[in-house]
Amino acid sequence: MNPFFSKYDTPHGTVPFHLIKLEDYEPAIVEGMARQKAEIDAIVNNPEIPTFANTIEPYELSGEMLNRVSTVFGNQLSANTNPKLQDLANKLMPMLSEHENDISLNPQLFARIKAVYDNRANEQLNREQLKLLEDIYIGFTRNGANLSEEQKATFREITMQLSLLSLQFSNNLLNETNVYQLHLTDPNQLQGLPESAIEAAKEAAQQKGLEGWIFTLKAPSFSPFMMYADHRELRQELYMAYHTRCTHNNEYNNIEVVKQLVNLRLKVAQLLGYNTYADYVLERRMAQDKQHVYQLENDLLAAYKQTALQELEEMQSLARELEGDDFELMPWDLGYYAHKLKERKFDLDNEKLRPYFELEHVKQGVFGLATRLYGITFKPNKDIPVYHPDVEAFEVFDKDGSFLAVLYTDFHPRDGKQGGAWMTSYKEQWIDRKTGENSRPHVSLVMNFTKPTKQKPALLTHGEVNTFLHEFGHSLHAMFANTTYQSLSGTNVYWDFVELPSQFMENYAVEKEFLHTFAKHYKTGELLPDELVQRIFDAQNFNVGYACLRQLSFGFLDMAWYTRKEVFEGDVMDYEREAWQPTQIMPQVDGTCMSVQFSHIFSGGYAAGYYSYKWAEVLDADAFALFKEQGIFNQTTAASFRENILSKGGTEHPMTLYKRFRGQEPTIDALLIRNGIKR
Repeated sequence: MNPFFSKYDTPHGTVPFHLIKLEDYEPAIVEGMARQKAEIDAIVNNPEIPTFANTIEPYELSGEMLNRVSTVFGNQLSANTNPKLQDLANKLMPMLSEHENDISLNPQLFARIKAVYDNRANEQLNREQLKLLEDIYIGFTRNGANLSEEQKATFREITMQLSLLSLQFSNNLLNETNVYQLHLTDPNQLQGLPESAIEAAKEAAQQKGLEGWIFTLKAPSFSPFMMYADHRELRQELYMAYHTRCTHNNEYNNIEVVKQLVNLRLKVAQLLGYNTYADYVLERRMAQDKQHVYQLENDLLAAYKQTALQELEEMQSLARELEGDDFELMPWDLGYYAHKLKERKFDLDNEKLRPYFELEHVKQGVFGLATRLYGITFKPNKDIPVYHPDVEAFEVFDKDGSFLAVLYTDFHPRDGKQGGAWMTSYKEQWIDRKTGENSRPHVSLVMNFTKPTKQKPALLTHGEVNTFLHEFGHSLHAMFANTTYQSLSGTNVYWDFVELPSQFMENYAVEKEFLHTFAKHYKTGELLPDELVQRIFDAQNFNVGYACLRQLSFGFLDMAWYTRKEVFEGDVMDYEREAWQPTQIMPQVDGTCMSVQFSHIFSGGYAAGYYSYKWAEVLDADAFALFKEQGIFNQTTAASFRENILSKGGTEHPMTLYKRFRGQEPTIDALLIRNGIKR
């Protein structure tokens, strides 16, 4: 029997991964679409006058089965894919796109929704109901409900193409990443590399039946090589392999895919009456318009560029001191000499910190932080099915002992997993209007951390600890959700607000009181020494200017692609160079291209929204300043953060929620002070 066709007989109704087979997806998605179509037809054919109760709530609840299946399917495409699953996605995505369009372009359905919206003043709706109604109505208008029949046909065609192209973009990047390997057999080529990187590379070679060492383009392999390898030509080779992905003359080339995605999104925006795709996107963001985005980015550029230039000069000076006066720093040298400079200035080396960040201890520390702030606890449950042996499932309990959520953790890279780190949900929170039951969420953390070896457990870098905190912040946003409607729950908020809970948690990565709760040597049990904690704190703003310019370069590139008013027919690489030129302080290398790898804005949800990371950084610095004033573990402040930010989802405008927590609108000052730019 297809496991999607009946209620899950698992703890907390979790996904029965152990029962799901590849051939289960298509019939379940087809059935899910049929069921939602029947539910929509029932709303449309209701002879009663349209009301919130007979139109909006049934629409919100429609598609339950389809949502369950497509959520599992989509998440597996990112975290545990294979060629057969990718082929199936190419078949199913157009069907799903057409189904979504059948709903959003249904004139009878929209007429009922509009009737409720126009009569909303007489409906006596509470704040959350009104927000749901507004979101649904605006969502329909933004998805073509007001278009003519001819325009709707065009809209359908474009959105179907976009769904396939987005999938093609991400598959190309994953496949191109997996294809490459740097196979070394000469031990002299390993000079400078830490033991942990050499061990991992040796195991990678053994798994492929080869002698020597294999380095890949996945972060736990690529990053240490670029930071530690003395062999400059090999650093250059690996750098070029990484930064030319999807530019080669093969089936994984994304140049034309980028052009098509940009042009189709522009076409959609203009079809809907907007000048640019950015105008369309930003209408539903805290930033509101591109002028505010550029104001933020230009203000940050002005504030940080001089610092970045000074940082670069320090690295260049060190490199010439070590290599000779005619040495010119290139992009493949940055990680290497930045590490040496950091070590000289702060006597701080990631590899010396690794033994104190054993993954199991880090997990206890991060979970323990949530316990200390919010009183929640985590209990492993091996009876909850998982989709891969690497995955662990936890039950999460609230401070009163009641069940709060299920949390999956998936920490290590593999061929079937996209790069990077993210939080996702297999089930979101909502309240059953009939029974009053608060249906709790099932949340997943997916990362690509350093793997254990035969000799050592998984020992993380401090940067990976930071990433864990970031994604865990997203999971708290999802797990603390306490809203009536699923579409307003958890992380269903404006995308320039969604990074606040995640980036807020990163503040703890340099706090001694937090680090001393878990950071102990995996062999000796020795607590991370105070002097190392102090060095971590002192080094927190190392190369902060360069890091800011790097993020701004991505933001400028994103806005350049999506503030276009005309179809793009030029050279992608040339356009990229010009777009982010104000942020570039290093030579740009011929043949490299970020756009063809920029998943966030081409296959993710950040098109015209990459600025969100810096926007939310302003918020998180301002928010954490309150914790610094009142105590970083202050439970009263934490309770307010949970109540006003983490539990409310998208039930109110983000600035309203933020001011309710903070008592004021944020300014850029807290970020500048935290980064040492302003005293």
